[in-house]
Amino acid sequence: MANYFNSGGRNRGRRFSRQPSVRKNERIRAREIRVIGPDSRQIGILSTPEALNMARKMGLDLVEISATAQPPVCRILDFGKYQYEIAKKGKDQKRQSKTKLKEVKFRVRIEQHDYLVKLKRAEEFLDKGNKVKLTLSFRGREMEHKELGFDVVHKAVKDLTHIGVGDGQPKMAGRNITLLMNPLPESRRILKYNDPDEE
Repeated sequence: MANYFNSGGRNRGRRFSRQPSVRKNERIRAREIRVIGPDSRQIGILSTPEALNMARKMGLDLVEISATAQPPVCRILDFGKYQYEIAKKGKDQKRQSKTKLKEVKFRVRIEQHDYLVKLKRAEEFLDKGNKVKLTLSFRGREMEHKELGFDVVHKAVKDLTHIGVGDGQPKMAGRNITLLMNPLPESRRILKYNDPDEE
């Protein structure tokens, strides 16, 4: 029974070591390395023990950041802070990858009630971190009064400044006016047309 658990422990250790990980301090295998200081300035090529001793005197870690370079590149830094920044960057990238493009359509002669419904929908999309494409379509002779369409789009952007920001100026394409809106940072988003408690 003891052999079983010991064997499992060793296997788990080997599996863990094969996972992509950052080498630091005594785990750095190269004899000589190119060292970058905590201020991002290059110190030069040093022996690994010499660089490790330098890092310890600073109360920091020696971390390998480019194992394939010749010689490998290592940086002196706070490893805990380094891990936190990498994890945060990964979360940000994951959040960005989930961003979707939504579309909200307007009319030139839109009723006030319908206009507010459109704002509510756009606000909901932006609050979830999605980009929103505002599209205004012209029908028939409405094209003779393009300025009215631009007025509607500009008003919508103004009425959504509490939660999003327009990407440039509205553009005319065929019979449509379009503008892309990006969500504000989550901490700055405010709901005006939706109940914060609504799912």
